[in-house]
Amino acid sequence: MRNAIIGIVIGVVVGVVVGATMVAPRLSPEENELPGRPTPKAEASLPPLKKAQSEKPAPPGVEKPPAAAAPAPTATPAAGQPTTTAPATPEAKAQPAPAAAAPAAAVPAMPPVVAAAPPPVPPPAEPKTIRLRMGSAYAANLPQLGTLAKRIERDIWRVSDGRLEIKFHEPGALVSPLEMFDAVRAAAIDAAFSSPGFWGNKLPALQLFGAVPFGPSAKEYLAWIYFGGGKELFEEIYHVNGIHSVFCGMIAPEASGWFKRRIRTVEDLRGLRMRAFGLGAKVLRKLGVKTTQLAGGDIFLAFESGAIDAAEFSMPAIDLKLGLQRMAKNYYFPGWHQPATLFELMINLEKWKSLPATAKAQIEAVCGDNIRHGLAEGEAKQYAALKELQAEGVEFRRWPAEILDALKTAWIAVAKEESRADADFRRVWQSLSAFREDYAIWSELSSPY
Repeated sequence: MRNAIIGIVIGVVVGVVVGATMVAPRLSPEENELPGRPTPKAEASLPPLKKAQSEKPAPPGVEKPPAAAAPAPTATPAAGQPTTTAPATPEAKAQPAPAAAAPAAAVPAMPPVVAAAPPPVPPPAEPKTIRLRMGSAYAANLPQLGTLAKRIERDIWRVSDGRLEIKFHEPGALVSPLEMFDAVRAAAIDAAFSSPGFWGNKLPALQLFGAVPFGPSAKEYLAWIYFGGGKELFEEIYHVNGIHSVFCGMIAPEASGWFKRRIRTVEDLRGLRMRAFGLGAKVLRKLGVKTTQLAGGDIFLAFESGAIDAAEFSMPAIDLKLGLQRMAKNYYFPGWHQPATLFELMINLEKWKSLPATAKAQIEAVCGDNIRHGLAEGEAKQYAALKELQAEGVEFRRWPAEILDALKTAWIAVAKEESRADADFRRVWQSLSAFREDYAIWSELSSPY
């Protein structure tokens, strides 16, 4: 009997266990949980994993360090279930139990973090003004000659917005006019305004860039300078001598000069004492004239003292300013010795090289405009001056054909002599002569007269 009861109990227990085993997989997760077993957090609440770096195999003989164990997820008890904890380790038992967490306070929303603006970059420093000292061969109040030099000072300041200054100095304020070539070459002064004809005693070829007896008109002269090779020869000669020169002015044809007495024949020229300049003076000496070179301000005094009988200087508007009409009344035309006259701005070569490209371009632009201004002003001002001179009793006279022919023949002889004596003069003269020979075709066809 007793054994029968024990068998029945064992059978009931086995049946219950088998039934629970078959039913348990069909229960929901919540129903499948046992009391006291912690429920892991949902996988969606974990932070995203960073891409792991590929592990490199350990070198032979070196044990691979064990991987760090990932922290176990915190168990969250199901609602209504008692919380159970894992068995505490001895170290954990030694630490005090944490206080109950207070309810989390609401954290105010923080404004978005804005990167601090970089400190302002200060503007670049203003470039310093470049200053050049310029001597002048002509006084500032002398029409055209002096005023063209003053225009450089004014206009270079304007076009450079004050970044470049070329300071005008009256004749003799820095050095005497006839010493300016050497002063610029030696960098004693930075620049000088003059005519290339001033330096014929140093470099004879430069006279051909100032004025040419029986030479080209203004338009033909400029055509040769800028498009016939003249400018290149001009700069080459100056650079060898430590100077860079820029053509920086031009005036209309000059008068032939003032004479105390009337000249009717070539013989009347012999023994005449006359102020003359450049290649024209050499031509006059061929016809027996005794020439001397005087500054403009000295001509009046030389007439007054009797040191000279005649003088050529420039055109009517300029001669009127000098008062030469008070010393002589015979005013001869045309100005065969200077049909057109060029002026220059000489600058020490090293100083020129040191200038920025913008400053060089500004100087060239101002000088180019000075040529335009000088030529136009010279053509416009002569008629008024002639009327004033006539009112003062001046007699306007043209050279007889005989005298002009004699002067032209004398010029051809001078050109040949200068070419034989100086290689640079010969090169420049050949260049100008070849250009004029070709230009004559155009000149003849284009002229309506």
